[in-house]
Amino acid sequence: MPPSVPRIPSLSTASVKNRCFHAATNGYHHQEPVPVPAYNYATLLQRSAATADPRLAASLHGALLKPGLLSSDLFLCNHLLIAYFKSRLHRRGLRLLDEMPRRNAVSWSVAIAGLTQGDQPREALALFRRMRLSGCPPNEFALASALNASSFLGATGTGRARQLYAIAVRLGFESNVFLMNAFLAAMVRHGYLADAAQLFDDACVRDIVSWNTLLAGFARHWCEHGWILWRRMVREAVGADGFSFSTVLSGLAARASLSSGLQVHAQLVKSGFGDDVYVGNSLVEMYMKSKCLVDGTRAFNEIRCKDVVSWTEMAAGCLHCGEPAKAIGIFSHMMLDGVMPNSYTFSTAANVCASLTDLNEGRKVHGYVIKLGDDSDVGVSNALIDMYAKCGSVSCAYKVFQSMQQRPVISWTAMIMGFAQNGLAREAVEVFDDMLLKGMTPNYVTLICVLYACSQGGFVDEGWIYFNAMEDKFGVQPREDHYACMVDLLGKADRIEEAEELISRMPFRPGVLVWQALLGASRLHGNEAAGRRAAKHALALEKDDPSTYMLLSNMLAGRYNWDSAGRVRGLMGDTEIMKLPGSSWF
Repeated sequence: MPPSVPRIPSLSTASVKNRCFHAATNGYHHQEPVPVPAYNYATLLQRSAATADPRLAASLHGALLKPGLLSSDLFLCNHLLIAYFKSRLHRRGLRLLDEMPRRNAVSWSVAIAGLTQGDQPREALALFRRMRLSGCPPNEFALASALNASSFLGATGTGRARQLYAIAVRLGFESNVFLMNAFLAAMVRHGYLADAAQLFDDACVRDIVSWNTLLAGFARHWCEHGWILWRRMVREAVGADGFSFSTVLSGLAARASLSSGLQVHAQLVKSGFGDDVYVGNSLVEMYMKSKCLVDGTRAFNEIRCKDVVSWTEMAAGCLHCGEPAKAIGIFSHMMLDGVMPNSYTFSTAANVCASLTDLNEGRKVHGYVIKLGDDSDVGVSNALIDMYAKCGSVSCAYKVFQSMQQRPVISWTAMIMGFAQNGLAREAVEVFDDMLLKGMTPNYVTLICVLYACSQGGFVDEGWIYFNAMEDKFGVQPREDHYACMVDLLGKADRIEEAEELISRMPFRPGVLVWQALLGASRLHGNEAAGRRAAKHALALEKDDPSTYMLLSNMLAGRYNWDSAGRVRGLMGDTEIMKLPGSSWF
């Protein structure tokens, strides 16, 4: 018989449970958790900064407090600072900066840059001063952020920028192109283009950002220097990028300089930036502002990936070229293409409907605005007010006006003009008075509109009150438009002599508009003598203006002076007589 095999004793269920319990309570209870490496936290903090996730940044802060890493690891502290400021948790970031046992230039630079990018330039500059007082020498990034912050200040910003750049020079950064570009941008933003150009010329080193910064400054306040700078870039073989081409084309669009724009177009084709959507949009703008609809359409069609700016610029160009019906078609194609309109698109669409006086299309645009939630945009609301007023639906315009949470001066002005243009002069004056009660100060255009409303309603007393208050109360010096409205107001009220007296007291030489207003009033009341005097002055200033001839001819015809009226109309078609310098029909 085979030897007996020893039997393994069976384990009862209770025995297994007791052993498991013993292992759990005695073996694993005292085992230390595996620490998370610091570089893992750094990776998570970088992800938090990249996604600008405030909850992730706050949770990582809590996780770092437990093992005490923040008190010993400056590297992780700086990464947490970046995560906080990227997530726009500025208060938490500043609190962390104050609580850090050690800070280096990176710590301060991160906080200064975060405040600058978070639209807090004054706080950023105050922190820069704290950095210097703490004895930490600023690095190039702190200086660049401080210079950037100074460019967003008011009148004191220029002085701050100069002081900061002087500090940079003293610290040996005079050849740092990064800082030079930051100082150049500050000078450009404050409008000191001559100083910016001098800094650019004196710089020992320049890159494409330097050229683009100065070029953008000239484009914003476009003048001949912008074109001269561009030609210099071409002459010195500077490698222009898409931003360069887009900027110069936008500047040329503002001047409607077609010949120069054609040269830039040829250069960008050679350089290979023709597929850049931003360059393509600026090219469309340049052609449209020069009223070259065919070339602008061709440039639009050549843009491969059209964005909302492309479509909107094309529609605005059609309107500018006198083809509003084509603009409506552009908007339809844009919607079919699945491109989401923005506020500028809606404003342009409303302007197109106003040009066509198409109330039905205007209501559709308003419906899209409400549907997409852009009805709180001030620019869109102003465009809708103007559209409804020009389409004759003043009640809808007033509803849009009343629904606005914020009403800047331009909104009040649009509503006043809307009432006045539709024969509701009293309502226009009431809106103006309400504007004053709200503490709003009218501007140059607002006062033209209210004087025009007074002229439409025959409110002579109110007109004189507003006109006399212009300079003393509102700080607006009356110009020719205001005088023309007053002359029209007095003339329509058959106070021709008073109107002529006002003209004689004007502090500058009356223009054609003023004399035409007097001529129109003289025609209305049959005052031939005053009309002849007004026509004589108007023709002496601008003898080729057909409006003067038409007003004079109609006045003479109204007085049954058919011979003189016929002679005036004959002069309109007689080119030789109209070209004679100083000639007159008298």
